Amino acid sequence: MTLDTSSAVRIVDQQTVWKRFIHLRTVVVEQTRADGRVERLDREVHDHGPAACVLLVDPARQSVILVRQFRPGAFFGGHPDGFLSEVPAGLLDDDAPEAAVAREAMEETGYAVQGVRHLFDIYSSPGTLTERVGCFVAHIDATARDGKGGGVDGEGEDIEIVELPIDEAYGLIATGGIQDAKTIVMLQWLMLHRAEFG
Repeated sequence: MTLDTSSAVRIVDQQTVWKRFIHLRTVVVEQTRADGRVERLDREVHDHGPAACVLLVDPARQSVILVRQFRPGAFFGGHPDGFLSEVPAGLLDDDAPEAAVAREAMEETGYAVQGVRHLFDIYSSPGTLTERVGCFVAHIDATARDGKGGGVDGEGEDIEIVELPIDEAYGLIATGGIQDAKTIVMLQWLMLHRAEFG
């Protein structure tokens, strides 16, 4: 089966509903279906810009560094306390993705990254979110933090820094201890490429 990548969608109308941290729009599109019929769809699109995340791996200790913080979406989505364990991540804020992950790693964990490598890009919820997340991996020395970490005070961040053995972190996916999509994908990637890290 091959995918036809030519555009089968035409924007008919779009209106801004809300614009602060996020830009929420209602859109009307016409989609030409595979059988040739044209269907009109009403949708909502949530946009706050592209982001990047980084999996911090200490090959010598066979560990990863994660962050744990309150996430309102998870809380209001039914997570018991709203605190999720994740890889460091953030919006690009007009930086190159490599610069953004180095910035976020320092702000959130206090670690200076080495050997930053782009792996792939993902859309975590493409039904409504425009956010494309660049996924990176980097080496760190977990015994030598260069900064304080914990987040940026002016941004309301209160981040716990967590070091876990790779196997333990991966095991938390099955038990529900890790429910963040980008973190699950990154840890699965790590398990497939474990030989590169020790």
